[in-house]
Amino acid sequence: MITHVGDRPPTYDAEPTALPAAVPQELDGLVPDTVLDGARYGTYTLRAASVRGDSARFRGELRRDALLTARFGTDEHALVLVAVATGARATASAHLAAADACRWIGEAVGRSHARLSEDIRAGRRGELKSGLNRLTDRTYGKLRARAAELGTEPRQYTAGLRCLLLPGDPDCRTRIFFGIGPGGLFRLRDGSWQDLEPEVPAAGGTSADNGSGTGSGPSRPGPGSGTGSGSASGWPDGGPGGEGLTADPAVTTSWPSYVEDPPGPPGPPEVPGLPAEPFRFRGSVARPGDTLLLCGPGLAGPLRGEPALARELAARWAPGQAPGLVAFLADTQLRVKGYSDDRTSAGVWEA
Repeated sequence: MITHVGDRPPTYDAEPTALPAAVPQELDGLVPDTVLDGARYGTYTLRAASVRGDSARFRGELRRDALLTARFGTDEHALVLVAVATGARATASAHLAAADACRWIGEAVGRSHARLSEDIRAGRRGELKSGLNRLTDRTYGKLRARAAELGTEPRQYTAGLRCLLLPGDPDCRTRIFFGIGPGGLFRLRDGSWQDLEPEVPAAGGTSADNGSGTGSGPSRPGPGSGTGSGSASGWPDGGPGGEGLTADPAVTTSWPSYVEDPPGPPGPPEVPGLPAEPFRFRGSVARPGDTLLLCGPGLAGPLRGEPALARELAARWAPGQAPGLVAFLADTQLRVKGYSDDRTSAGVWEA
């Protein structure tokens, strides 16, 4: 079994060396080295994992990444949320901020899951984007408020947050991505990777989706592949061979807003000089045989930077059958010299 790719083996050992230092009064702040989860709903199989990076394993540091998988609702109305968060580098509370970001976006999505599920199934892209943007902003407001409670700078208590919404309805193949911060969104289709990451606007821009309200500009060639076969026509994947998704023509009135927290004291204002990250949003329609991969920067970096890793994962996953939990964990731990951060990812295999 291949354990690393590239010209040279990584510097660090493949297995954990040191445990993080523990404080008797703060044991609830510890996080395990590895988290692994999976499920099967509708036409897809989900695999998700979060692993402490080689550097943190060697130095005895906590995993900065957090992972949340949650199902809200039942049967065809079920909605699965996968949230991946990465805490700020070189901060003592990075793991706590990442966990808070996952928990708070999970609470917000859970309260609104019935509306979200209905909007996804009906193709109401405008309502989805604005509602999820609002829920995400609310989460970051809570992070700033928590930083104020701790007496620390907001930039020291924050996290990148990337999420997938997967409906449980077998007749709905729409997959929704949203979030803020670095990472990757890739699709393996017909043996080739496509980079689906929404375009980030140039300086002075206000949207991360080319003004379409969807974040689905032309698919860029994926890591380790030639050309992608994605869409340039808007959300999601229209054009030749694609699937169009339109709003429900029967809906002529606006729906109630998404459920949010009761009004409370305003959070701290935005910090002057702290650059604002754009909100990212993309909706796409899956095809049988597709594999969608959401990941934090720890895996997105080597996938984009080391073609051998992209080729190896494509070879392992191209047959289209979802790997078992242990196999998925091994796949996402393929090591590359020069990339030693935490790795957190979720893969969605379409039947």
